[in-house]
Amino acid sequence: MPSITRRPSESSGRRAQVEADVFAATRRLLDQGMSFTELGVQQIAAEAQVARSTFYAHFEDKADLLMRLAVGTMGESFDLTSAWAPDDGFDALAQTFVRVVAVFREHSSVLRAIAEVSTYDGAVREFWGEQLSRFVGSTVAGIDAERDAGRTPGSVDAEISGRLIVVAGQHAIVDHIMRRDPAEDASFAWELAATWWYGVYRRP
Repeated sequence: MPSITRRPSESSGRRAQVEADVFAATRRLLDQGMSFTELGVQQIAAEAQVARSTFYAHFEDKADLLMRLAVGTMGESFDLTSAWAPDDGFDALAQTFVRVVAVFREHSSVLRAIAEVSTYDGAVREFWGEQLSRFVGSTVAGIDAERDAGRTPGSVDAEISGRLIVVAGQHAIVDHIMRRDPAEDASFAWELAATWWYGVYRRP
């Protein structure tokens, strides 16, 4: 008699595999230069070698798929940036941005799709705003701490400056990876770090 205690884990494992296959298939198609808007569920399912009905058993729709794809990208970026602290210094900040740019390059097709879909899909646009808000909140807290410690001038508006450097920085990174050669990534990361360090944190 088969053990019923193994069924949930087997089901969970199968679900994870299907989702991984769909994620990989979608990225392959996007990496080929396909527009996410024009990419059909049937095409994604065929590439992932699953049935269309299986796709809908795991994802509400294409927007749900795209948002879940993007979560991984933003999670990696957040982990990198949140690991840096002002005490680590400017060079460490610049190296952090080198790694962030590398993550964005790796997932550039997904970011391109997010930018494309967020122009007409309110749910995706709201999702992306919420993802950025994580970075903003963490950055604002860091600026507040530096200001309270007297290392950043009290005149700095943490909320405004935090949102400015996060939102503008994200747009700048996306623009850079879409337009510029990877050989320029280190120089770009240095300039972005300088904007944070000498601008918001007001280091001499």
